[in-house]
Amino acid sequence: MADDRTFFNEMLDDAGGARSPYSRLATWLEDKPANFLTKKSRDAEMVFRRLGITFAVYGAQEATERLIPFDPIPRIISASEWRRLSAGIDQRVRALNAFMHDIYHRQEILRAGRIPADLILQNEAFLPEMAGFTPARKVYAHIIGTDLVRVSENEFYVLEDNTRTPSGVSYMMENRETMMRLFPELFQTHRVAPVEQYPELLRRTLESVAPDPSKSAQTIVLLTPGIYNSAYFEHAFLADSMGVELVEGRDLFVDAGKVFMRTTREPEQVDVIYRRIDDAFLDPLTFNPDSMLGVPGLFDAYRAGNVTICNAPGTGIADDKAIYAYVPDIIEFYTGQKPILKNVPTWNCSRADDLAYVLDNLEKIVVKEVHGSGGYGMLIGPTASKREIAEFRKVLEATPSNYIAQPTLALSACPTHVASGVAPRHVDLRPFVLIGDQVRITPGGLTRVALKKGSLVVNSSQGGGTKDTWVLED
Repeated sequence: MADDRTFFNEMLDDAGGARSPYSRLATWLEDKPANFLTKKSRDAEMVFRRLGITFAVYGAQEATERLIPFDPIPRIISASEWRRLSAGIDQRVRALNAFMHDIYHRQEILRAGRIPADLILQNEAFLPEMAGFTPARKVYAHIIGTDLVRVSENEFYVLEDNTRTPSGVSYMMENRETMMRLFPELFQTHRVAPVEQYPELLRRTLESVAPDPSKSAQTIVLLTPGIYNSAYFEHAFLADSMGVELVEGRDLFVDAGKVFMRTTREPEQVDVIYRRIDDAFLDPLTFNPDSMLGVPGLFDAYRAGNVTICNAPGTGIADDKAIYAYVPDIIEFYTGQKPILKNVPTWNCSRADDLAYVLDNLEKIVVKEVHGSGGYGMLIGPTASKREIAEFRKVLEATPSNYIAQPTLALSACPTHVASGVAPRHVDLRPFVLIGDQVRITPGGLTRVALKKGSLVVNSSQGGGTKDTWVLED
């Protein structure tokens, strides 16, 4: 559990006064009656329920659909803070794409000894099938969600890079729309950078990486696993917002090395597939032969240059948690610059010395599965019981290469509506980045908030909620 005396409060300074970006919001909150935010939270819940904004939670029982908790108090980021974050994110995503191109071609970073070759070549996220192939514009990860945490006024860390199929952008957009309905007066007193253009920018990005971007009209589809996927709401939301077809694998087929979509008329050739299914399920002829979600022959059509898949197969190697520790080296190697944004110090449990340290300090640190996500399969030492630590120790000792560990950071906190009123709760931030003919970074992103006092777990699957994120314009 985080020490409430040491975390950085994003709204209040040490003297209890409002920091500059929050000054108007603090005054506005002071003027509101006690039950005002409770009523507005209920209104927001009704909106979300009516729109069907849900996510699936998987556990021992069958998956259940839940509303994602929404906090009506926005998180605010100043224009100067955002400029620094944007520069760091831009640097990072360009370096990661250069890294992916290199490891699937000349592997110069491995030859230079900057990353152990086995860490790449023996990694299950590395796809040998991508070797020698260059996607359009040399872009591998077209949509990236960069998870950031703040620990002080001027210190931000990148927690992880989501380069496979990052989710959450629909919640970012729905949070903004809901806030504009509930509190129009707040937007009159704040110059908030817009996020509603994201679907248009996403479509423009996808069009720019089509096999023939000069075509007057590109056929783009969003490939979903189907209605039982936890992010299906987002898949449908984005397809509708972009004006493209939402398809499942059975809606597509390959003929003469090209991908076609079945329609009520004649088949239509597909130029770009924004896929939201994992690599293993994309094509049963190349990857998992039991996959019912993908399209037989898709990968050969892709390698032939007749269709673009976004994000490219094999991009998981760039957000693998074992690779994460080397991202500062990756940035320096491909840009010649020091990283603008810091990594969290990381112990790789596949190394004997690191493993020994982690085993000796389990009660103080956070241990994560290399391929884990959503807050599953991890240990937060300071909040774990002795029994949980003992059980986790056995798992870690049995498969140390499956884990990395990091210090427990004192995440910053934002004002949040809770049962007792307004109180600080810990947050992180996922800005969304689009890479095609240029790098486009949506101002703000999805703020996730740990709703339990002292909790550091912000994942919605683990009881966290979301906030609207405001980037103030100059």
